[in-house]
Amino acid sequence: LAHEVKNPLGGLRGAAQLLARQLPDAAMQAYTNVIIEEADRLASLVDGILEAGGQPEGGGFYLHEVTEHVAQLIDAEKPGNVQLKRDYDPSLPLTTADRGQIIQAFLNLAKNGLQAIGSKGTLTFRTRALSNYTLGGEQHRLVLSAEVEDTGPGIPEELWETIFYPLVTGRPTGSGLGLTIAQDLVSRNGGLIEFRSRPGETVFQVMLPVTSLSGSSF
Repeated sequence: LAHEVKNPLGGLRGAAQLLARQLPDAAMQAYTNVIIEEADRLASLVDGILEAGGQPEGGGFYLHEVTEHVAQLIDAEKPGNVQLKRDYDPSLPLTTADRGQIIQAFLNLAKNGLQAIGSKGTLTFRTRALSNYTLGGEQHRLVLSAEVEDTGPGIPEELWETIFYPLVTGRPTGSGLGLTIAQDLVSRNGGLIEFRSRPGETVFQVMLPVTSLSGSSF
């Protein structure tokens, strides 16, 4: 499946490049740039699958690069009565992780939130820095947090213990794989996803340790 996905991705990328050359408006070209960047990112993820395991490729980036990239994608598909709000901590430092994998994980969470909201509601992206935080049994001086909060009906309590398991979903049309993949991608980068939920408010929180480019934790 991963092998077959690469061919149409190449076609999409090529078509977007041709279209960009014909668009005189720079604002319109921003949309073709998103298509090209997403095609490249998905091709990289597919390569990781084909290379047995898709181990992360570390690189320094700001967490807001991830949230804003996902915001562009969500803006393009959300219904008109759904609001996307941003609540960012502007002082977050660089972190080292696989940017493509973190984008995919955060995108999965955002899409789940969007589907939970339906035709009307609010999706909020929030970032914070957590000091002296224990993550996976290890204490870190600084952990970065990226949250997706939705105003949907909430996750049924009977699913709380198994929500990250494969094929577990609260939606009739859901695959039950989005959260499993997101948790796996974040854990490969030394992080963790947690959630809290009640009617009208569900929050999924991605937490990543802040590391130097040499790999040592702060």
